[in-house]
Amino acid sequence: MKIDSSLMFEPVKVKTMAPQIEAAGFDGAYTFEGQSDPFISIAAAAMTTQKMELMTSIAVAFARNPMSLAYLGNDLQNLSNGRFILGLGAQIKPHIERRFSMPWSKPASRMREMVQAIRAIWDCWENGEKLNFEGEFYNHTLMTPMFVPPTSEHGMPPIYIAGVGPLMTQVAAEVGDGYFLHPFSTGKSLDELSLSSIQRGLDKAGKAREDFVVSAQVITATGVDEETMQASIFGARSQIGFYASTPAYLPVLQCHGWEDVHLEAKRLSKEGKWMEMAELINDDILNTIAVVGTPKEVGAGIAARFKGKVERVSPVAYSPDVELLGEMCREIRAAL
Repeated sequence: MKIDSSLMFEPVKVKTMAPQIEAAGFDGAYTFEGQSDPFISIAAAAMTTQKMELMTSIAVAFARNPMSLAYLGNDLQNLSNGRFILGLGAQIKPHIERRFSMPWSKPASRMREMVQAIRAIWDCWENGEKLNFEGEFYNHTLMTPMFVPPTSEHGMPPIYIAGVGPLMTQVAAEVGDGYFLHPFSTGKSLDELSLSSIQRGLDKAGKAREDFVVSAQVITATGVDEETMQASIFGARSQIGFYASTPAYLPVLQCHGWEDVHLEAKRLSKEGKWMEMAELINDDILNTIAVVGTPKEVGAGIAARFKGKVERVSPVAYSPDVELLGEMCREIRAAL
């Protein structure tokens, strides 16, 4: 199992943090589309690291189009010397329509077609095939020699897709090379929702499980002392509360009969009471979704939840302390 770390910092910090994360022993690192562009951060990391894989987890697919993503994927694959993974996610309707001012419809079908379109563009570049992709959402039928990149010695990057609901998860397995398990998940939801949907997608595409990668992000709360531990626990509660307010993530709560938490969190979000959401997350919910404890306890907890089920794991720790992250990495590896 590979162990990855977050690079959820602005690009100027990623330039410094990425080589430290690599030196700490991580196999890969990912950026996130939050307060900055995830592709810029990947570029910064690619130029300051040598070995670890670099991935967007995630870039918002529907804020872009297949052609722009095809160029980005190709450029970052070359810049990183073949270490890039294009990770895509749908986001939710209000953000796509009101934040990005882009169209939203049939997200699972749109994601399937987006990946197919990106691959058609790459096939045109790599193999000289005529570009003639016509779909329900995207049409790409023009590619002149002036705009074809040089053939890459590294090939095109894998595509991972993030999902929570059964349809998007199935699409990830059907057309993607890997799947990002959302950090708002539990051992039970992994088994009952994610892995079963992945198998349906693989069966539909005639693919073997061993040819597909599941990358699990897990909310983690740890620290070097009581003060940092409590701050980390509060961060975990706040993040879980925020996710609990989103209807798309309701199936995870339904697995445990926690639907009322969603209703209350949704009410608080509409009132703008973001800080109060953390108070909804009791110890039972916290410890079912997150892995909490010392670095050694976190290592054991992550290994127990994911060993034999996923190919990559990433502790989502609310700390920029590279020494602490490195200790967690070593403890996870030892537990595995």
